[in-house]
Amino acid sequence: MQITQGLDGFLWTSMSANNCNTYLIQGEGARVLVDPGHLRLFDHVERGLREVGLEPADIDLVIATHAHPDHVEAVRLFNDLPTLFAMPEIDWRLLKDIGMALGVSLDMEAYQPDFFRSEGDLEIKGLSLQVVRSPGHSPGSVSLYWPETKALLTGDVLFKEGLGRVDLPGGNGAVLKESIRRLSLLETEWLCPGHGDVVTGRTAVSANFSLVEKFWFTYI
Repeated sequence: MQITQGLDGFLWTSMSANNCNTYLIQGEGARVLVDPGHLRLFDHVERGLREVGLEPADIDLVIATHAHPDHVEAVRLFNDLPTLFAMPEIDWRLLKDIGMALGVSLDMEAYQPDFFRSEGDLEIKGLSLQVVRSPGHSPGSVSLYWPETKALLTGDVLFKEGLGRVDLPGGNGAVLKESIRRLSLLETEWLCPGHGDVVTGRTAVSANFSLVEKFWFTYI
């Protein structure tokens, strides 16, 4: 589905398939895919790409917001393509431990990033994004902010009416609270979480931040 000009979301609504939302950002000269999801479920993303006239080989950069397999596993499909891959270095180093905790044996070479990015500006072919360090759900989690559209992609840090779990390796509730408070300072019109529905409009986004802090912060 098109969220706004240049931003498409391939959202999951199935209650039986554990997979993340994947987002496609298209600037004038660049195409960025955020969180490709599970390997076995990537056909969902491929269908979405075909609907907008693209194939995996057309993607310039894949970014993983964090290292959990339901967000990063399908990046292996891009290994033989010219597509670049980036993720936070802290989470990449933790990936093996995360896999062991989830009962998954990972080939680390298949997940080797072309570069690491945990904070700051990211420029690719004229497309300008901001990487915002957002730990707590995992130690290296990042969010992506697109100033041109005021879209914020939060991975598993923040959802519609919810927040990310903190009981996996490297999770920390106090740190997650601070990350969410930091994200709330951004001027956001489109809140695009790693699971669940997109929150649309500045008023609704602000209300969502307030709800999460007032209700969920007492539980982490």
